[in-house]
Amino acid sequence: MKKIFLFWIIIIGFLLTGTVSIGQITKVRGKIIDANTLEPLPFVNVTFKNSTIGTITNTDGEYFLETRNYYDSISVSFVGYKLQSQFIHKNHFQEINFALESNIFELEEIVILPTENPAHPILRNIITNKEKHNPKKFDSYVYKLYNKVEIDVNNVDEEFKNQGFLRDFQFIFDYVDTSVITGKSYLPLFITESFSDYYFNKNPKVEREFITATKISGIENASLSQFTGKMYQKINIFENFQKVFEPGFVSPIANFGLNHYKYYLIDSAFIGNKWCYQISFVPKRKQERTFRGDLWVNDTTFAIVKIKMRMAKNVNVNYINDFLVEYEYAPVDDSLWFLTNEKLFFDFNITDRTTGFFGKKTTNYMDIRFNVDIPKEITELKENVIVKEDAIINDGNYWDEHRPISLTPKEKDIYKMVDSIKQVPIFKTYEKLVGMFAMYYYEVGLFEIGPYYKFFSFNEIEGNRFRLGGRTSNNFSKKLMINAHVAYGIEDERFKYGAGFLYMFNKNPRTAFEFQYLNDIQQLGKNPYSLTEDNIFSSILQRNPNYKLTMVNDIMTSFEKEWFQGFSNKLTFNYLSIEPTEYIPFQKSTPTDTIYYDDVTTSEIKLNIRFAKNEKYLRGEFERINLGTDAPVLNVNLTAGLKDVFGSDYEYYKVSVNFAHKIPVGTLGYFKYILDAGQVFGTVPYPLLKLHEGNESYAFYRYAFNMMNFYEFASDRYASLYLEHHFQGLLFNKIPLIRKLKWREVISAKGLIGDLSDRHESIVDFPQELYSLNDPYWEASVGIENIFKIFRVDAMWRLSYLDHDNIENFGLRVLVQFVF
Repeated sequence: MKKIFLFWIIIIGFLLTGTVSIGQITKVRGKIIDANTLEPLPFVNVTFKNSTIGTITNTDGEYFLETRNYYDSISVSFVGYKLQSQFIHKNHFQEINFALESNIFELEEIVILPTENPAHPILRNIITNKEKHNPKKFDSYVYKLYNKVEIDVNNVDEEFKNQGFLRDFQFIFDYVDTSVITGKSYLPLFITESFSDYYFNKNPKVEREFITATKISGIENASLSQFTGKMYQKINIFENFQKVFEPGFVSPIANFGLNHYKYYLIDSAFIGNKWCYQISFVPKRKQERTFRGDLWVNDTTFAIVKIKMRMAKNVNVNYINDFLVEYEYAPVDDSLWFLTNEKLFFDFNITDRTTGFFGKKTTNYMDIRFNVDIPKEITELKENVIVKEDAIINDGNYWDEHRPISLTPKEKDIYKMVDSIKQVPIFKTYEKLVGMFAMYYYEVGLFEIGPYYKFFSFNEIEGNRFRLGGRTSNNFSKKLMINAHVAYGIEDERFKYGAGFLYMFNKNPRTAFEFQYLNDIQQLGKNPYSLTEDNIFSSILQRNPNYKLTMVNDIMTSFEKEWFQGFSNKLTFNYLSIEPTEYIPFQKSTPTDTIYYDDVTTSEIKLNIRFAKNEKYLRGEFERINLGTDAPVLNVNLTAGLKDVFGSDYEYYKVSVNFAHKIPVGTLGYFKYILDAGQVFGTVPYPLLKLHEGNESYAFYRYAFNMMNFYEFASDRYASLYLEHHFQGLLFNKIPLIRKLKWREVISAKGLIGDLSDRHESIVDFPQELYSLNDPYWEASVGIENIFKIFRVDAMWRLSYLDHDNIENFGLRVLVQFVF
């Protein structure tokens, strides 16, 4: 993973810890006020003189314009005010403010009667006709795409420039520019371009993007270009909600737009040979996920001709200071309009004054064709986004010839700047340090030492635990990764160790073989998404002394095969030998004696079947990051215990099914549920039963019962349900003082039912505090998330089995999360 991302992580990392040079685009921004009252004037027309390039001021009187063409002045006009113009400087950024004077006329008396807002009938016609222009209504279509994405560091000032660690990188500040949208100075860091072919078929549903050419500054991995294409930036104004920064924003032309926006008819004019109306929209309420901006709509088809949407001020969204969308549409025939140009702008900052990032994306849609047959070789592809094998093209002549819009000299210089940064000797040191922070390992040639958060931990069995581990780096191999670790506990005076390897046959679709050997201490009945036992944070957050750890010998081999995007199998063989402790004994009492067992040994084979339609990953050489899916996720596990295989004592079979889904519910936030059920067939000792996932820490875990202890409940047949709803500030946004904190409400509940046959106790006695589920187990919580943008705190109640020893009826649980 590191070789794909680390170059840009390092640049971002050290820049987060100038002078303004001349650009090749004329940029103008400013504010327009009333000369007498000094109040800002909204909806003022601002244009480059003798051109059709213009805009209107927002509700704060602010505007911005930019052009590659030459114009010598800008004009400002507004009903009731005198026309004003000012000269501008070509190819410079400039801030020009206006104070408009009233234009007073003597008029005869006019009687104004109440009537409907003239924008509302037009809006109703837009809503009535929008399905005609929604791309999803067409049976099929294809087009070609040109995408350009640029990432910049912003708020670059003299203090930033004089940071000591940037001493060897002073040449990069020759590339500093100023944003016409925000007025912030910025330093371009990254640019990528791509061409692709896009295919859509309604029935059967086919959606494919084939990336044919790409160029990425500083990176020679074409797979990264899939995230700059159409499939990963789906904003469709014809849908009621824009799915960006979940759970999304209300579209200004949503069917229920009048509930969230105020609309104003501003102007009417010809765009080309089409008569159009201009309508401005502003939010009705503060902090709701809405936009402000304006749109032009054709007077006969009521198709959107162009629209500019900017994120409303003070929206309850993290890390996004600003977000701007501009779309232009054109008629493909007399009645059908289709998107032809798209511009996206993001301003990522922790606060408005800290160093952050701009993200800019420009897309051109070309050669649009409707109702065409999709080639069979495209429909049979298993992935939604396919990158051509020889897609990386660094030949500048190719791009100069094929780009629909040429790069500015500044944009071309980004490629040169990136290459220059990589040549600075100190860059390698920064790369390793930032890589250690981001990837938890420190690279030393062919090896990586880590993860660093496991070097020291503590528990009641081992006392202070010290661990040294590592793995081979990508410099060693991009097919084979070898790992090993050794640990020592001061209290038990015992060494632990493990080793293994992962071999990648193919990255996409993923085909891999893995082997691991482990002789170490583990917590049975812990969910796989929890912090591991040898994690320093797990030790710190423990709320009960943990005497329930056990020593295990585990040999695991697995073969993973991803058949196509969203569907995979994993076949795993496990040999497991579990040692007892004085707290977790393996014994069988009889009327005359007690039999003690040295271990519980089993060999088992497990088949995992995973289906998650359109699930997306960011892939590295060995690891990958799950980017999720809008569809439900299904996991089925089939396990067989193999008696007499490597000394295994038990024959049994297990079946488990897990079904999870996250459902956006518009302005009400989003709802998430997880269904989990399973059964154990055969007779087994209690460590091989379903030990329900407890949590004896102050951390919140979505996949565990947070008020349940380890080894508290076991079942051989069970079903559980987890429900969680995130209101995204639905209530808090309406409370004047609280809404400034941008807190968000969340509620959850978990339930569990199960059975446990007495036959299992014929092998080994159950521990004294291990129970069966005679009645359902319940727990519920009410929480606040987005505290300081990263913390979620839940007040949790245990609602059943309150008579058990050493349990909490009420508790607080904390989760650290990074969400928009």
